[in-house]
Amino acid sequence: MSVGTSNAPGGRGTGRVPAPRHGDLTGLGIDPDELPDGLVVADEQGLVVCFNAAAARITATAPADALGQRLEKALPLEDLEGRRWWQLTDPYGGLAIRVGQPERNLLLPGGREVLVSARYVRAEPTGPVRRVVVSLRDTEARRRTERSHAELIATVAHELRSPLTSVKGFTATLLAKWERFTDDQKRLMLETVDADADRVTRLIAELLDISRIDSGRLEVRRQPVDIGAAVGRHIQAYVAAGQPADRFLLRVEQPLPTLWADPDKVDQVLSNLIENAVRHGEGTVTIDVTAAASPREGEETGTSVTVSDEGPGIPEESMNRVFTRFWRGSKRGGTGLGLYIVKGIVEAHGGTITVGRAPGGGAEFRFMLPVSTPAYLA
Repeated sequence: MSVGTSNAPGGRGTGRVPAPRHGDLTGLGIDPDELPDGLVVADEQGLVVCFNAAAARITATAPADALGQRLEKALPLEDLEGRRWWQLTDPYGGLAIRVGQPERNLLLPGGREVLVSARYVRAEPTGPVRRVVVSLRDTEARRRTERSHAELIATVAHELRSPLTSVKGFTATLLAKWERFTDDQKRLMLETVDADADRVTRLIAELLDISRIDSGRLEVRRQPVDIGAAVGRHIQAYVAAGQPADRFLLRVEQPLPTLWADPDKVDQVLSNLIENAVRHGEGTVTIDVTAAASPREGEETGTSVTVSDEGPGIPEESMNRVFTRFWRGSKRGGTGLGLYIVKGIVEAHGGTITVGRAPGGGAEFRFMLPVSTPAYLA
């Protein structure tokens, strides 16, 4: 083991001492380098005796340069106001009843922020400190999560503001001046309120879906699904809403394996993908439903659905961001959450989804679902 167990060079005026082996950890069969967080341990003299691989990665300090050094030199941390942290905490000379330091944000040289917590190990409750155990965590993942949450809140606030302003404006106007409007004017305002209320309801449903996907609590209630018929219903709805019938081409390969899936969630996937093709694509929207190899191990067959259009397609540099939160293919509205939810639903079924370029040059989304016959019918 190269990290934390090598003896630091000593006896050459460097101020370092040989670093002992990690008896407390290796005795349990645990290699400090296998720990996900940075681990730094100093002995009763304040000399570093353990500096694992994660600590080396987080601090950009080679273990050989840290082992045997004074803790405050090997780990020169400062608080957010620029004060030396080890001088403030004084683990060896501070209060004898102190047992450690809670997790907090501190800075490494160069301004890199890390999460640090410390434990003071004493042989007796108020005895001298025998070891200082320091845990280090990179803040980048947490920062990404915080940024994602902030973006979600900002997006939701923006998307809610417009329909709620409309609802409030029209209802207040109707209540104050009901007698002044004709029946047609009243109907138009109420229809606008109804459409905006539906928009708010959809946004709330998307937020609930995201919460369930992120927490792994998205429930899938499997039933037999005729996916060809489901696609047909979506096409009929678009035609009834004014889209030309010849804009859609549905091709269903027969025979198809019996698909067990959550019909409501499959409808949600189809709705998002077809709406994406209609809104952002051009030309004919082609939906191919075929049998395919199952994406799940142990099953031979699955069902594949491909939705493609003849529009400009998705730029190559954006392909890897299509299924992330807030990705928008254009400036024409939407929360940018739909494809993120689609991917979560497909994966909750044990399936896969990909994006590419269609033969006609547009975007092509393809998802595959395992047949997933329930165990009690297998």
